Amino acid sequence: MQNATRAPLFITMHPGDNVAIVANDGGLLPGTVFPSGLALRERVPQGHKVALTDIAEGGVVRRYNVPIGYALNSIAAGSWVHERLLKMPEARGLDKLPIATLKRDPLPPLEGYTFEGFRNPDGSVGTRNILAITQTVQCVAGVTDFAVQRIKAELLPNYPNVDDVVALEHGYGCGVAIDAPDAVVPIRTLRNISLNPNFGGEVMVVSLGCEKLQPERLMPPGTIALIDERNADNKLDVVCLQDDAHVGFMSMVESILRQAEQHLKRLDARRRETVPASELVVGVQCGGSDAFSGVTANPAVGYCSDLLVRAGASVMFSETTEVRDGIDQLTARATTPEVAAAMIREMAWYDAYLQRGSVDRSANTTPGNKQGGLSNIVEKAMGSIV
Repeated sequence: MQNATRAPLFITMHPGDNVAIVANDGGLLPGTVFPSGLALRERVPQGHKVALTDIAEGGVVRRYNVPIGYALNSIAAGSWVHERLLKMPEARGLDKLPIATLKRDPLPPLEGYTFEGFRNPDGSVGTRNILAITQTVQCVAGVTDFAVQRIKAELLPNYPNVDDVVALEHGYGCGVAIDAPDAVVPIRTLRNISLNPNFGGEVMVVSLGCEKLQPERLMPPGTIALIDERNADNKLDVVCLQDDAHVGFMSMVESILRQAEQHLKRLDARRRETVPASELVVGVQCGGSDAFSGVTANPAVGYCSDLLVRAGASVMFSETTEVRDGIDQLTARATTPEVAAAMIREMAWYDAYLQRGSVDRSANTTPGNKQGGLSNIVEKAMGSIV
C-alpha cells in the first residue's frame, strides 16, 4: 500500500538523464506530482523509470548519462518507461573502442594496513580456514552432501580452528562434450574454485569412477603445490564411490569421513598471522540486480574496492555479460593499451560464444531484473560498472 504521508521521490543518476527511477515503496499512482512539478500519467512501480521530459520517437533514453535505449514511439513526460517501449542499443564494435583515454590522477596509497590471514603452501593467503570437498560429477552430490552433514556434526567440533566444511557442487562432469574446445572453461573454473585460498591447499576429491571428468583431468599432476611435498607419488586424494571396497551407501560415506579427517587435522594446525593488505584478493559480483543496484550497493562496493586497491589489495569482478555492454567504459579507463587489449580479447571470445549458440544479448536480463525496473542488459551493465 502506498504511504500517502511520504513525499513522492525519484532518483536521477546524472544531470543529463531524461529518465529517473521512482523511489517510493509500492510505486506511485497516476496524477502524483513530484516536487519538481512533474506529474505521473500512469502508475509507475517502485524502481521503474519515469520520463522526465518528452522523448520523441527514435529519441535516446538516457540513464547514467548513457543511452540505454531508443524510444519505439513518442513518450510523454510523466510516463512509465519500460522495456516494451525501448529498442536496445547495438553492442559496441570491439574495433572502435576508446583505449586508455580517461586519465585520472592516481589516488594516494593507503599505507600500513594488514589483516589476519592463513598463509598457504602456494604463497596465497586466505581469510578463512575451510575444508572443501570437490566433486568431479553431479552424480556424487547426494552422497557427498550426506557426508558433509555428518562431518559437521561428528568431526568438525573436534577441530576448533577449522571454520567450516563445504561440498563444491556443480552440474558438470558427465553427459557433456568433454573434449569440446570450450570445455576448458568449466574445467578450469572448477579447478580454480577448488584452489581458493580459503581452502588451504587441502584438495579432497569425490569421484564416481565412470564420469567423463576424471579426477586426473580436473586436477592434473602439479596443480597443487602441497601434494608434491606430501607424497612422492604425487597422487591426488580421491574417494572413488565405485571402488570395490564400497559395499553400499554408508561405506561410501565412511570413506569420505575418514579422508576428510586427515585434512581437518592439517587445517586445524594452521594459525592466523599478520599479513599486509597487499596479500588480499577479493572477488565481487552483482547479483539479484534491480534498478537500485546501480544507486546503492554497487557504488558502495566500488568505493570500498577503491580503498582496498589503494591499500595494495586486488579486487576482481565477474559477469562477462555485463562487462560486454560496458566495455567502452572499461577500455577508456584502462591504465595501458595492453590492459584494454586483454579485455577486448575476452569480449571477442564471448561474442563468438554467443554466435555459436545462436543467442544474443537479450538473454540477459532475467525476469527478476525486469520486475525490479531494469529494461535491458545495457542498463544493467551501467549499474554495475558506471
